[in-house]
Amino acid sequence: MKNLRRLVFLNLLLALLVSAAALSAFADPPGRAVRLQYISGAVSIQPGGVNDWVEGVVNRPLTTSDRVWTDKEARAELHLGSAALRMNAETSLTLTNVSDDVVQIELDQGTLNLHIRHLFGGETYEIDTPNQAFTILKAGDYRFDVDPNADTTSVAVFRGEGEANGQGPGVKIKSGHQATFTGGTSMQYQMASAPGFDGFDDWCRVRDDREDHARSYQYVSADVVGADELDEYGTWRTVGEYGPVWVPTVAPGWAPYHYGHWVWVEPWGWTWVDDAPWGFAPSHYGRWVNTGGYWAWAPGPVVVARPVYAPALVAWVGGPHFGVSLSFGGGGGVGWFPLGWGEPYVPSYAVSRTYFQQVNVSNTHITNITNVTNNYYVSNNNTTVVNNNISNIRYANQNVRGAVTAVPTRTMTNAEPVAKSAVAVPASEIKPASFTTAAPVAPARTSVLGANANARAAVPPAQVTARPVVSHVAPPQKPVPFEDKREVLAKNPGRPLDTGTEAELRKS
Repeated sequence: MKNLRRLVFLNLLLALLVSAAALSAFADPPGRAVRLQYISGAVSIQPGGVNDWVEGVVNRPLTTSDRVWTDKEARAELHLGSAALRMNAETSLTLTNVSDDVVQIELDQGTLNLHIRHLFGGETYEIDTPNQAFTILKAGDYRFDVDPNADTTSVAVFRGEGEANGQGPGVKIKSGHQATFTGGTSMQYQMASAPGFDGFDDWCRVRDDREDHARSYQYVSADVVGADELDEYGTWRTVGEYGPVWVPTVAPGWAPYHYGHWVWVEPWGWTWVDDAPWGFAPSHYGRWVNTGGYWAWAPGPVVVARPVYAPALVAWVGGPHFGVSLSFGGGGGVGWFPLGWGEPYVPSYAVSRTYFQQVNVSNTHITNITNVTNNYYVSNNNTTVVNNNISNIRYANQNVRGAVTAVPTRTMTNAEPVAKSAVAVPASEIKPASFTTAAPVAPARTSVLGANANARAAVPPAQVTARPVVSHVAPPQKPVPFEDKREVLAKNPGRPLDTGTEAELRKS
């Protein structure tokens, strides 16, 4: 019976897959995002599309064109799939490209330690500096030091292999060696043995060892970002049809997607940033179930090599049929609750059929998704919606006590802490007519910057980010500035622009 309910559920929700955007403009977002995993000292980020810097926040998802700066005596750690990027003090890094196949990093200054546990076939990691572009050829451990005063880049390969490229012949650097490049982009270099570890390297190795021995990877895919944090903050149990689930150690009354804030991260749109140190993986992968009176996180299939990241796996409640909105006065309100076991996630952004399937089957157990999806797509690659009736949908978590969180729309727009302004939502207010696949809230500048948007943040010296770097892989176009698209975003609140609209804005 439950499988039949899931099948009907998916049939109904698939009809919402297509938005009013031009369907020919599909360009799926990447299936992964970078997590800002660790911060020590003053660490700042500059989201792509804005000129302002803001204090970094743990669990903030980062993506293409985002910049990170570690100030004096600061350190930061970023995670992406099976890779960890660790920055020492006074380091400037740009995520030039984060796609399914390419990770391209611009390192303007400072020290970066890169640990790659696994390199997939066809996957490229490239580190671009003012002196060279280094391509990772094997999984391993690498260190990059960029000294702007001496105009040098040192690349140490502790384990692995890679190739540096520039205006001269390529230079392969093998395990146990270090090459120091001088003279601008001329590829002049000196080869030597890799140096011994310093304090920063020792810290990186301790972090690697902690991750490599995380027990939680017995139950989740190795590419679930943030799963290494789960061991310390909860326990694994086996529960009936769900199989292994993780139960967080939390106070009574806690609920998923309640303690944190919302930010606007393109190309996904509204994105949850959880307050808990363990909050990244359970917010962006898997599903939440309420069983035996407690919340448990049910991950997707462990056999999935690369689960697809989602900005927030929730069902939205809002619009004119959401009575709670009236209690918030001007601006209205919006609510949400976690999707349950086997319930499909319908993106608010334009996606292909393949993406829709992958973001669901890699994160929960949905039966017959291929057959069901085929009922909604015709063979000429156009999309046909044959049923948009969602009046009889019932979510597993919609009436669970405390599951629904509702806030004034300004709480989302201003990236404010949700728990401070959340109100209780009576079960009678959760009606199918109020369900929506997107939060009907238009973003503002503060939404893009996130928490502490108006606080003073450490900023790198202007000359640091102005230095050109060498690229082997052509970088993607820079995003359209947020202010140039803000008015268009307001016309369809809560839904990011499709690539066709972005292209038109870029021309104007």
